[in-house]
Amino acid sequence: MDILNPIQVSAYGMDPRKLKKEFGDQLCFWGGVDTQEVLPYGNVKDVEEEVKRRIDELAPGGGYILGPVHNIQPDVPPENICAMYKTAQEYGKI
Repeated sequence: MDILNPIQVSAYGMDPRKLKKEFGDQLCFWGGVDTQEVLPYGNVKDVEEEVKRRIDELAPGGGYILGPVHNIQPDVPPENICAMYKTAQEYGKI
């Protein structure tokens, strides 16, 4: 196995910090942006903070593909989707 997809941070045993520490030198991680609460019900600021948190937790040293935990559902405001990608592009290059 080369990649773990999805990283569903709200699920039991899926603490991103622990996963990165334990398996970060062996696996690539994909996902992590919450699709149950943050994307559908959060505001743009919530989404920006979520994206930055996932990058901080999972990207150091490489091996992280940022994305939503699962498919983006129709109830997600378009501005939240844009905020996710914009923040990833800007913050992910630090």
